[in-house]
Amino acid sequence: MAGKLEGRMIAVLATDGVEQVELVECRKALDQEGAITRLVSIKAGEIQGMNHLDKADTFPVDATIEEVDNGGLQALFVPGGAVNPDTLRMDPAAVDFVRWFYDHDKPIAAICHAPWMLVEADVVRRMTVTSWPSLQTDIRNAGGTWVDEQVVNDHGVVTSRKPDDIPAFNEEMIEQFQVGRIKGRHKSEVAPL
Repeated sequence: MAGKLEGRMIAVLATDGVEQVELVECRKALDQEGAITRLVSIKAGEIQGMNHLDKADTFPVDATIEEVDNGGLQALFVPGGAVNPDTLRMDPAAVDFVRWFYDHDKPIAAICHAPWMLVEADVVRRMTVTSWPSLQTDIRNAGGTWVDEQVVNDHGVVTSRKPDDIPAFNEEMIEQFQVGRIKGRHKSEVAPL
């Protein structure tokens, strides 16, 4: 029996400092549903995973942002860890990559500190999201509504707070990635860059 995401190409955006459990467990859930996940990064080679503040495993990068063909991608997953999205949001190509998915009505899932990428890409305006609690002021300042909930799906942008929420996050992410587009969002709602 085919999985819910059979043959769908999903970008996993991460760099050094990614929270290993979020990268591994969420990617595994996508793969088990038949998705083809590609680890996309701002650098080639390998990225360093973390168990909170401790170095963990390294992971091979499938493609850099410059190498990947966005047109073949159906959805985007961004794992957290404080360092990973903080580094990514300083890279204009990474920010543009996230914004591309939003502008093309493709679903996005971001957990823990990863909603920083949504803030930096200026896509949280008029959106309800959750995240690691330290991001709530950034989200509000960017025009979003922050809530302390296990998982939130606002028009195809799925967010979650922390590793403990991974089971609920995975379930919602898979369901939204199966739908394959952001429902109910109009182009007029897109905040200008």
